[in-house]
Amino acid sequence: MDQRIINLFDEYTHVPLTRKEFMERLIKLAGGTALALTALSVLEPGYAAAATIAPGADDLEAEEVAWIGDGSPVRGYLVHPKGRKMRGAVVVIHENRGLTPHIKDVTRRVAQAGYLALGVDALSPLGGTPADEDKGRELIGQLDPVKNLNNYLRALEYLRARPDCNGRTGAVGFCWGGGLANQLAVHDPRLNAAVAYYGQQPKPEDVPPIKAALMLHYGGLDQRINAGIPAYEAALKAAGTKYELYVYEGVNHAFNNDTSPARYNAEAARLAWDRTLRLFKEKVG
Repeated sequence: MDQRIINLFDEYTHVPLTRKEFMERLIKLAGGTALALTALSVLEPGYAAAATIAPGADDLEAEEVAWIGDGSPVRGYLVHPKGRKMRGAVVVIHENRGLTPHIKDVTRRVAQAGYLALGVDALSPLGGTPADEDKGRELIGQLDPVKNLNNYLRALEYLRARPDCNGRTGAVGFCWGGGLANQLAVHDPRLNAAVAYYGQQPKPEDVPPIKAALMLHYGGLDQRINAGIPAYEAALKAAGTKYELYVYEGVNHAFNNDTSPARYNAEAARLAWDRTLRLFKEKVG
C-alpha cells in the first residue's frame, strides 16, 4: 500500500481529523472512491478476527473486575492461567480506541505466558469502551490526563494487593498505551518493568525517577513518534536507567496490531513479543 495512505490513516487516528476530511483526502490519494474503500478495509481493525486465543480458552480464567479510581470506579478484564498461585502481574494498556477485542486478546496472550494480566478500560469513567472505534477515539480525548494516570496507578495497587500476586508488576502498552506505560514508569517507583510499543516519550526532565527496566519498541517508518527518541534516549543514558530500545526498520506504527493488515508486520511483532516476554520473565517472574 502507498505509504502516504498509511501515513494519512496514522494522522487520522492520532490527530484531530474529521472522518469527512480523512475520506476526502483518502479518495484523492487512492484515485477514487472504490479504491479508497478497498484501502480502508485493510487499514481499519478487523475485530471479528481478533482472537488468536479464544475468550474461553481451557487453560485460562477470565473475569471482569473493578477498583476505585480517581473519582470513579474503573473496570478491567483480568485473565490468568487456571490454578491459583502467586504470579507476577502485568497491566495491559490499550490504544486510543479503548479496551477493544484486540487488546483483550493481547491480555490473554500475557496471561497465557504465566501472568496475572489486567486489561484496563481507561474509558470506564465515560461509560466504557464503545463498539464504534471512532467514538472511542473521541472519548479518549475527553479523559482527564491526571485522573487517567491515577486510575492506572491504582490498577497496579489493586494487583499488588491481590493474594495471588507475588508483588512484582509490569506494564505493556501500545500507541496511546505505550505513552502511558512510559508515564507509569515515571510515576510508580515500585514498577519492575515497562514495555512501550511506539509510545509517546516522557519529557527528559521526568526520566530520573524511573526505577523500572524499560523496553522500547518503535517502527522504523513511524516518523511522528520516532522524532522523540533521541531526547528520550539521551535522558535515559544520563540517568543511568536500565533500558533496551529497538527500532524495526521498514515497519509502521502499530506493527503489532494483527487486526490491521496494512500496518501489521508479523516478523517484527513476533520478535518484539519474544523480547517483551523475556523482560517480564527476568523482572516480573
